[in-house]
Amino acid sequence: MKVTIIQTNLFWEDREKNLAHFDTLLNKIAEPTDLILLPEMFTTGFSMNPAKVAEQHKTVTYNWLLKKAKEKNAVIAGSVAIKEGNNYFNRLHWAEPNGNSSFYDKRHLFRMASEDEKYTAGKEKLIKQIGNWKIMPLVCYDLRFPVWSRNFKDQKPQYDVLVYVANWPEVRVYPWKQLLIARAIENQCYVIGLNRIGKDGNDYNYSGESLIINPRGEMINQPKANEESIETIALDKDYLEDFRKLFPVGLDADDFELK
Repeated sequence: MKVTIIQTNLFWEDREKNLAHFDTLLNKIAEPTDLILLPEMFTTGFSMNPAKVAEQHKTVTYNWLLKKAKEKNAVIAGSVAIKEGNNYFNRLHWAEPNGNSSFYDKRHLFRMASEDEKYTAGKEKLIKQIGNWKIMPLVCYDLRFPVWSRNFKDQKPQYDVLVYVANWPEVRVYPWKQLLIARAIENQCYVIGLNRIGKDGNDYNYSGESLIINPRGEMINQPKANEESIETIALDKDYLEDFRKLFPVGLDADDFELK
């Protein structure tokens, strides 16, 4: 499976400019790919002003994603501020080239920015399939909570690739990298962490430092910090399955349930 990550700056609370920008970036993807990842809140930046920036579910950005997924013949995923009923969600859209779609609402809301006061937490995980790959997408602050991303159930892995789309500030980039590596090792899976670059409307700087990590915890792709980058990399399913057979830690995993 080929995965493309787009590490870029975002225009603060300006959906039209961001969609036009991603139009240009998507057109630069020349080789075939199966999954294209966009950052957290890629139409607005990490805005805590949902009354201003949120859109209704299955409207402008949703339709744009489905159109682009069809054009690129690839799944496209990224999160957007969404209003549904009286609630706002940090919602990751999963748009497929055949017109199907799914979504995941960010479970862990970043209280240090009052995200928990502005948005509603999600309750359900999402695991999707591309070919013989199972992928679980999560959002930013979810990274700090390993129980939510736990892979093994009944001693069997539930997914092969764990994805985090993020707006993770440069000041905390060290834990960003360490936690991504830890998630790959403990879950015996590929981990993809996609982060933005640039400065947002709150004057926070983002250095990107996106990573693709193999099941051993080794970095196999790392775009340059503070630079716009479009990276496409092939993930090896045989490598993943051989490693799980060679080192079957899942057979000794503890079973428990989230409540």
